[in-house]
Amino acid sequence: MRKEQVKAVLDRVLTWPSERQEDAAKVLMLMESQDQSVYRLTDEQVEEVRRRLADPKPRRLTLDEFKERLSRRSSE
Repeated sequence: MRKEQVKAVLDRVLTWPSERQEDAAKVLMLMESQDQSVYRLTDEQVEEVRRRLADPKPRRLTLDEFKERLSRRSSE
């Protein structure tokens, strides 16, 4: 999107009802605050998130299975 297109959209936002303008401002401020975060995913982590989201049948662990795996990892 070009700067002119962004400016045109923002100019139109100013014609919206005040409640909608507040919503738009909140969304933009949220996006801006996320850019300030020190936390970033690596490319590998992003791919893992995408892979997991795409899995139609994610494997679920019971609490007992989780505890078993956790105990095995902590004893290594």
